[in-house]
Amino acid sequence: MDIVINCLKAFLIGGAFCVVAQLLIDKTKLTPARILVCYVCVGVFLTAIGVYGPIVDFAGCGATVPLTGFGYAIANGVKTAIDEKGALGILTGGITGTAGGITAALCFGLIASLIFKSKPKD
Repeated sequence: MDIVINCLKAFLIGGAFCVVAQLLIDKTKLTPARILVCYVCVGVFLTAIGVYGPIVDFAGCGATVPLTGFGYAIANGVKTAIDEKGALGILTGGITGTAGGITAALCFGLIASLIFKSKPKD
């Protein structure tokens, strides 16, 4: 039963993030790219002020998979690197904290490009 509750929490929180993004797309003149960047920045900001951690604890993947979760991973990587390396961690922590996700995105993009043939837009 715990897995059902965890899945429901992840679905509701992740879905709420998606609803907000869709409303921003539909009701504002913001481009999807700007909304994506805003989501990452909001994730970093909420992590910095200590709000996003409890959301992650509650929703699990529903909070770590969306782009706000990418901001959360960047902020946590920087925080950890600063504790370990000092001020140099400001520059290296974000990349270290998100290296797995970035590598996966590149590898899956390469695989998709090898499997599918691209077509120009008309």
